[in-house]
Amino acid sequence: RIPHRCIPSHRTEFISIEGSSFITAIQTGTMAPIQSVQVFGKKKTATACAYAKQGRGLIKVNGQPVENLEPEIMRLKVFEPVLVLGQERFSNLDIRIRVKGGGLTAQIYAIRSAIAKSIVAYYAKYVDESSKNEIKQALVGYDRSLLVSDPRRCEAKKYGGRTARARFQKSYR
Repeated sequence: RIPHRCIPSHRTEFISIEGSSFITAIQTGTMAPIQSVQVFGKKKTATACAYAKQGRGLIKVNGQPVENLEPEIMRLKVFEPVLVLGQERFSNLDIRIRVKGGGLTAQIYAIRSAIAKSIVAYYAKYVDESSKNEIKQALVGYDRSLLVSDPRRCEAKKYGGRTARARFQKSYR
């Protein structure tokens, strides 16, 4: 931890390079804002947080490229939003996803939901409304669970039995 008296104020000049527009932008605070959206995809107890910004078409899950996801059979599930909408919609978009909780399958479903929601949110915020509606209709037409979360959860255990529904065996003698 650095004591606050050691932290320079925002007006302090750190490096003096003549004609450097980057340093000037940092000092004056006039850098262009990054076009980005952050959305969540959930399935059971798995939560995937997707951060989409302008880029060159990368999709990473926990720092790894999406092509490295295991198991291989479930990888197609993650690619479904890309395959439904087409690669050209993702060509200028970088999506970084953090996922935790749940099991393998629940995480995969949370990731695919996060990818679908992030592109809809990005197009709604930075592109036009008509293309957002077009994307939304294509995704809902393919699989509604890409955009709408599944409300099913694990039922709690109750007293008088081993599980949520099963009761202990009753004896009359």
